[in-house]
Amino acid sequence: MINNQKEKQGIYDRKLSSVSKQERILTIDIIRGFALLGIFLVNMPAFHSPAFMIQHPVYTGMDYWLDLFFQMFIQTKFYTIFSFLFGLGFYIFMSRAEQKGLNINRLFTRRLTVLLLFGAAHFILLWYGDILHTYALAGFFLLLFYKRKTKTILIWAFSLLIVFHSLISVQFFIPASTIKEMQAMNQDKESRIAEYVDMYEHASYLDWVSYRLPTEIIPLTLELPFVIITVLAMFLFGLYAGKIGIFQHNSPHLPKIKKIWITTLLLSIPLVSFLAIMKVEFIDLGVYRENAVFLFTSLSGLTLCFFYMSSLTLLLRKKHWQKLLRPFGFTGQMALTNYILQTVISIFIFLGLNLFGKVSLLTGTLICLSIYIVQVIFSYVWLKNFRFGPLEWLWRSLTYGYFQPMKKEEKQK
Repeated sequence: MINNQKEKQGIYDRKLSSVSKQERILTIDIIRGFALLGIFLVNMPAFHSPAFMIQHPVYTGMDYWLDLFFQMFIQTKFYTIFSFLFGLGFYIFMSRAEQKGLNINRLFTRRLTVLLLFGAAHFILLWYGDILHTYALAGFFLLLFYKRKTKTILIWAFSLLIVFHSLISVQFFIPASTIKEMQAMNQDKESRIAEYVDMYEHASYLDWVSYRLPTEIIPLTLELPFVIITVLAMFLFGLYAGKIGIFQHNSPHLPKIKKIWITTLLLSIPLVSFLAIMKVEFIDLGVYRENAVFLFTSLSGLTLCFFYMSSLTLLLRKKHWQKLLRPFGFTGQMALTNYILQTVISIFIFLGLNLFGKVSLLTGTLICLSIYIVQVIFSYVWLKNFRFGPLEWLWRSLTYGYFQPMKKEEKQK
């Protein structure tokens, strides 16, 4: 009987074994690590300044031009990549689990539930900018699409994007007087900046969390349905890419990738140009300016997202670029761990060292890049000895209800 139990356990171990080094797609890891850096750059102002209370900060000097660069080439361009990769990862996870004869719906539901718990803890206890809980909630909708045809998935993805940008565009039809009233409400919010900064600098941890609940957590939770629309759309594009095998070894889709590259480049040039013109106020749009900037930031975010991914995919077909960009792959392989670490490190620096609200955009960006370099080194050293990042290991173990082998040598036993 004992031997039978060991044999069954061995079969179970093989079913739940992780993706082998040969199966792991280097391109995906590098794109994910690249996106992680972009997300960190976008998030950094929210770590070191009261960005939540100041939706449209006014910058001067180098910060002005850096903010313009961020708006044109970074803002909304990277969370879309991360969302795309989540949808792709969903397909890879489900297809491999299905091949192993596992209950795919139950397994992925458990995986999302664990991610939701991670995200909720991050969102409530550490930082309002968490995206994990949004991904988890939007991820449940993916279960409705796994068996659908690729054409159906694309129709849904484009339809969701049309709905989202139509909702943004509706604001252009709102009377200017109403827009001014809405902007006055935002100015009232900004009048509480001193109180907000004081809570971040001096409140006890429990008082800080209690203050954040009505100030940050509840308002952002109410916006979730709106945010989920674009996240789910990008999930579906990733699912589509997985279904047609666009990232598989020796993929036959190289012409499609090149077509995406040139199309998104040609679309991005006018979108980014119009965005820059509106950002520097060459065109006076009055009270509608901020909404126009938001619309073109979102649209350019979509086109540049696919331009960045297709560019990297084409570059990584060459060994030289694989070696050059490999550091991104280390952080990408441990994206969950590094994402949470970025919050923990930033909170320690800006709150623990009393630097909140005292750092310029340029200084914050340099700190961000420095932290990311440290994360590359940390990820490289960690992955030399372990098969997963610590949070990736915990997420996987809780998903399967089975402690995964952690050290690399354990795989060889």
